[in-house]
Amino acid sequence: MKIKLISPKMTLRPMDSEFKRRLSPSIALLVVAALTPGSDEVSIDDENIGPLSLDDRPDLVGISVNVDTAGRAYEIARHYRQRNIRVVLGGIHASAMPEEAEGYADAVCIGEAENVWREILDDARRGQLKKRYYSPAPADLKDTPMPRWDLIDQRQYLYTNILTASRGCPFRCDFCYNSSDYVHGLYRNRPIENVVAEIRQLKSRQVMFVDDNFIGDPAWTVRFLDAIEPLNLTWHAAVSVNIGHHPRLLDRMRQTGCESLFIGFESINKASVQSANKHQNRIDRYEEVVAQLHDREIMVNASMVFGFDHDYPEVFAQTLDWLVSNRIETITAHIMTPYPGTRLYKKLLAEGRIIDHDKAHYNTSHVVYQPKHMTPEQLKAGYLWLYDQFYSWANIIRRRPQSARQLKAYLLFNLVYRKYGQWFAAIASHGLMNRFGRLASRLSYNVG
Repeated sequence: MKIKLISPKMTLRPMDSEFKRRLSPSIALLVVAALTPGSDEVSIDDENIGPLSLDDRPDLVGISVNVDTAGRAYEIARHYRQRNIRVVLGGIHASAMPEEAEGYADAVCIGEAENVWREILDDARRGQLKKRYYSPAPADLKDTPMPRWDLIDQRQYLYTNILTASRGCPFRCDFCYNSSDYVHGLYRNRPIENVVAEIRQLKSRQVMFVDDNFIGDPAWTVRFLDAIEPLNLTWHAAVSVNIGHHPRLLDRMRQTGCESLFIGFESINKASVQSANKHQNRIDRYEEVVAQLHDREIMVNASMVFGFDHDYPEVFAQTLDWLVSNRIETITAHIMTPYPGTRLYKKLLAEGRIIDHDKAHYNTSHVVYQPKHMTPEQLKAGYLWLYDQFYSWANIIRRRPQSARQLKAYLLFNLVYRKYGQWFAAIASHGLMNRFGRLASRLSYNVG
């Protein structure tokens, strides 16, 4: 059977460049491809790196659906189904909203694929696809194969040195997909030996862990760091703010090559954080956590969200002052977005506050609901103002790391990726994307 897996083109926010689309491939599709039996022919087509080939005739098409790509995903599905080619939809949005997705597909894969992908393929071979496939139990990550990197042109991506060490998150914040009904709610780590073997296969001394929460099980993380210490890596990950409760773990992270951490601070307003059921965030310890990281020469990428029901127009200036005074190296800021299927979405929908149902706008740069203490226009303008101010030349200079060792990496992200990203990405898009990534690694950390 000939199987085609597709990533639809993602939407870009005002501050994004083509670097965003080509940052890395969909590791989920690479794993689904690896789950496919060798007797089948499987290919991956990513619209983020070029136009899709839509004149082919595969036996089965699988499309990964995020909320902002849903419209495009449904167009692609309609195209193939009109030609009597069967389509399976999966991914976060299809899993959170299966009743919507099944109107555009022959079948919907809800949640993790490990326990159901073989069943989907067997049913497709018999011409007996069911409308929904959902595993009643979490996948056993011992059975998760290594991604099929051989199926993509790695030169087209900025980074292909990504991997996961876990699934899920121990927390269920209201605005996160982990609050959706389809999520089993069980945080699991992969076997350490499997992750180490995958790192070796990447053949790169710099790796990026794209887990939801790299420290969901701190004891496992310590054992894992012991295992990778001999590899002499430079690495990056995302963690929750409670990393500050684990100073010895922070020491091990630095000793084993941690250079930067993405952290969901989300807000400096205590009421806003609590309203999102994000109880692991202690506002009174934020500055201590940042100081702990900076003392260990670990850079911080702070995730910030604006538009909570306790936010007023002054939240933007207050947040900017906090970010600059604490020398936060980079930010990923968002307008609070009620992703369909989450607890936040259900709450705002029940209150009649959803004002925009265009899914392409659900990429955290549009106001799709009615804020409580400001107008939608004030929220959008404040969000754009904060980005502009944070990445102004004056604040880039004010926020510069005190450690000279970090300066090159800091400037590369702030200037090449963010402030002038559209210029540099336009150049790199001409077959140079992966070379840009390797060059950045060499300049920043002396690794390839």
